Amino acid sequence: MSASETTPGDGSLSALPSVGVRIAAFAAICLSGLAGAMIGYSLVSLQCEGNCAVWEGLGLLLGALTAAGGMAVVAVLVMRAIGEWREIEDRSDAGHAPR
Repeated sequence: MSASETTPGDGSLSALPSVGVRIAAFAAICLSGLAGAMIGYSLVSLQCEGNCAVWEGLGLLLGALTAAGGMAVVAVLVMRAIGEWREIEDRSDAGHAPR
C-alpha cells in the first residue's frame, strides 16, 4: 500500500461520497434517462404519421440525454451538499464550529 492510499478505518478524510450515495446517484441518472427516453419517444410518436422510425429514434435519444444530463447535474449538487454537511458536522464535533 502506498502512502497516498488509505484504509477505511484509519480516520482520514476523503472528499469522495460513500459508495451507497454514488450507487444511488447512478441509479437515479439511469432511471431519469429511461423516463426521458420514453417521454421523447411518446412525444414524437403521437405527432408523427407514417414511417417515423428515424424521428422516433431521435426523440428517444434526445429525451434520454436531456433527462440524464439534468439528473447528473442534480446528483453532483446533492453529493457536494452532503460532503459540505459532513464537513460542518465534523467541525462541530471537534469544537471548531462557527458561533
